Amino acid sequence: MDAYVVVLGGLNFDLVIRGSRMPNKGESVFGKSFHTFPGGKGANQAVQLARLGVQTCLLGRVGNDIYGDHLIASLEGEGLRTDALIRDSELGTGKGWVFVDDEGDNYIIILPEANMNWAKGDLEALADLLSGAACLLCQLETPVPIVKACLRQAKDAGLMTVLNTAPATTLPADLFTHVDLLILNQTEAAFYLGHAVAGADQARAAAADLLAKGCGAVVITLGDQGAVAADGSGICHCGAFSVRAVDVTAAGDSFCAALAYALLQGDDLYSGLKFACASGALTVTRAGAQPSLPKLAEIRAFMESESARHVN
Repeated sequence: MDAYVVVLGGLNFDLVIRGSRMPNKGESVFGKSFHTFPGGKGANQAVQLARLGVQTCLLGRVGNDIYGDHLIASLEGEGLRTDALIRDSELGTGKGWVFVDDEGDNYIIILPEANMNWAKGDLEALADLLSGAACLLCQLETPVPIVKACLRQAKDAGLMTVLNTAPATTLPADLFTHVDLLILNQTEAAFYLGHAVAGADQARAAAADLLAKGCGAVVITLGDQGAVAADGSGICHCGAFSVRAVDVTAAGDSFCAALAYALLQGDDLYSGLKFACASGALTVTRAGAQPSLPKLAEIRAFMESESARHVN
């Protein structure tokens, strides 16, 4: 892919403890292991794109500290452009405290710090960053006004715009009109619609309702039930791949980046969903955020293998 992707998003230094279960209120439990990993939704999605062979530039903020040094070095090791990363002189690098239980489920507390300390002047170079790019991919670990400004400018420049509404937060109604592809999970869909979204049937109706907000297409991820997508031509459901989960951290980020990649390659929405589900499935079979993100050859091999049982 000649054109590159610009990712606007958060960067976090993740501190991960594994244990049998989360403690109850007032209770202490023993953990089993402790590791640190580079993370943050923006960084995770950018790394996944790079591992798919896409030229990627990450636009974000880190602190002027050893954590920021570590994250930048890790991204450069992945071949990412880091010249658009801003070193914050006021706040430190964002951090994520992650607990992973024996089922592979995670519980995360994020301290955003520099990720949320943006000013309008930080986007002065955005036009140059978008020049020649094919896509802008955003999440919500940066301030909403910054996300909206980037989406609007990218849309005006003719890029494909993708918004992953994680973590869910209140958005201005007109922001959705700048989004070609909206990606969210069931919990996030419920946040924006004001009612529960459980299972594929409810997700179909929810996707149609979200599409009416002005997006070009909507995808709702359903965990082990796959994903539902809606666009102007209709609604489809893609089942999940059956795997044993070790750690679900970054699975959603892997899915978002893989779907953007597939659509940029010219895949239709259903084929893109299937590729993204495979990427997310591989991610949950490994520990850590960025260390778990698969390469293109791994995804293709997995999809062609007998072990890739597709569950509809």
